Amino acid sequence: MSLKRFGSAHQGALWALGAGAAALALFWAARSNRTLMNFWVDRVSMPVKRALGAVTNPLPFSVCEAGATLLILGALALLGRSLWQAFHGCPAALGAWALHLTVCILWGYVGVCALWGTQYYADSFADKAGIRTAGSSAEQLAAVTRYFARKAADCAGDVPRDEGGCFGVTRAEIFARTEGLYDGITGRWPFLEGPERRAKPAFYSKLMSAWGFTGYLCPLTGESTLNVDCPEVFLPVTIAHEFAHQRGVAAEQEANFVGIMACINSGQADYVYSGWLFGYLHLYNALYRVDPAAASASMAAMPAEVRADFAWNNAYWASWEGPVQEVGETVYNAFLESYGQELGIQSYGACVDLLVEVFLPLAGEKT
Repeated sequence: MSLKRFGSAHQGALWALGAGAAALALFWAARSNRTLMNFWVDRVSMPVKRALGAVTNPLPFSVCEAGATLLILGALALLGRSLWQAFHGCPAALGAWALHLTVCILWGYVGVCALWGTQYYADSFADKAGIRTAGSSAEQLAAVTRYFARKAADCAGDVPRDEGGCFGVTRAEIFARTEGLYDGITGRWPFLEGPERRAKPAFYSKLMSAWGFTGYLCPLTGESTLNVDCPEVFLPVTIAHEFAHQRGVAAEQEANFVGIMACINSGQADYVYSGWLFGYLHLYNALYRVDPAAASASMAAMPAEVRADFAWNNAYWASWEGPVQEVGETVYNAFLESYGQELGIQSYGACVDLLVEVFLPLAGEKT
């Protein structure tokens, strides 16, 4: 088949390809306009995501996972059909398959940009909350780290423990108590109010672990999907993190901070402990880079229950280290950087600035 005949036979797909490229170019051109991005997020993308979430929320499984599975299986089936046709006198069949797959991928990415990518260029959580972070000294970081250490230690005995002394709350119990998780902080930050949504357990949790992921928000379905294979101790704060995304917090470091704040103000012992422990982990890692001795002394002073939870979590993720996880981190890093998140995947540690800014007065240290 000649190129002209191929183009004529697949004119609709070519038009869709051109329209998708134009839509993507429009996003790239418009994303530097903060006023336009705020308007789009407030009036279009957030209402659409909430409407999608309302449709998918009643279902007990992740529609995003199910949809991705069907799309992959469908693409493979069509590839097999195209290969059969190519070997039986229709070599253009493979080209047609590639064209239509490209159109689907392109428009999927356009949808992600429209419903999620625009969020990175609108007002951030810190902008809306009026929080200005000016950095902190090593002494201030150490003070807030000690504060979180005390809080995590105080809460460690409030949660059930298994026979090994580790966090013993089941996944089912954690998933059953997500309603009202944000009630403790929406009075302080009303813009975080939003419809209640359920967290969805991931069917492909082991695959997520192999790629180094604990959860994700799918903007095309408005769902939060959680890895339920990894240790439960950080599941509550991961749920709160994904709920932050559902409520309009795009940047990963800000979603971590908001998730921590939601947990420690939830009034539920397992969520409270998970929040303080996750905050301490971020602070500890930051402190270790500037004062390893102080960080090590802080960890050594933790009660046995806390150290057991960290050991359990570290051992789990160490078992998944390898090239697949490295590829996953590289791909996600590139995804974040494509939306101007210059810290890439390391931006998960930047919530420390917000924690120090908010908790330094409570830590009893002078600024």
